[in-house]
Amino acid sequence: MCGRFIQISNPEKIKVKISELEISKETSYAFTPRYNIAPTQNILTVLNHQVPKLVYTRWGLVPFWSKDISIGSRMINARCETLLEKASFRTPLRKNRCIIFADGFFEWKTTDKSKTPYFIHLKDSEPFALAGLWDQWTDRATGTNVVSSTIITTSPNDLIKDIHNRMPVILDPHDYQTWLSMENLPDNVLMACLKTYPSEKMDSYEISRMVNSPANDNPEIIQPYAPGTDRLF
Repeated sequence: MCGRFIQISNPEKIKVKISELEISKETSYAFTPRYNIAPTQNILTVLNHQVPKLVYTRWGLVPFWSKDISIGSRMINARCETLLEKASFRTPLRKNRCIIFADGFFEWKTTDKSKTPYFIHLKDSEPFALAGLWDQWTDRATGTNVVSSTIITTSPNDLIKDIHNRMPVILDPHDYQTWLSMENLPDNVLMACLKTYPSEKMDSYEISRMVNSPANDNPEIIQPYAPGTDRLF
């Protein structure tokens, strides 16, 4: 799964990746680098509107038909292998797709009953596009609209499989336009975008257990772990 990640590239840098991206002043003003994003928090997301739009969404998909927003905490990820089997994901796959740009993500390797955190990123340190789905839910009690999202996962590449058995789908730039299209595309065309990203373009290293607490959100989080230092964060 993908349960923590970072977003430190500002909206203008994301705009370079997506042509004709619409960015509201509110989104630009609200941006602040995030080094330890956790489920149910707000994340920068590119929605597949007629003109792709960069907004903040709540991480954890809340289907429009849900009775309670709490379901979102259990739907931060969507397995690509079962997207077409589950109603929660099938309709968004066909209508509401999104891209969530990240600068890296975290996974924990389990060894000898302990979990060691790793930071995973591209070798060129550029932001990369995570394939996602979004939906809009309305609170019947208050009338408040909530736009939420989920990150699609797939089988791991050779780099990550030694750390974890899943990884987020990182889209090839050639697939951005397809994934953000408003056209009624065939399922097989959409599913073809969801490939395992090449391991030779990625890197990883061990980090401090400081990342275990979402309250810790600063650049120190992604510093390589130095043997001999205190790990009891």
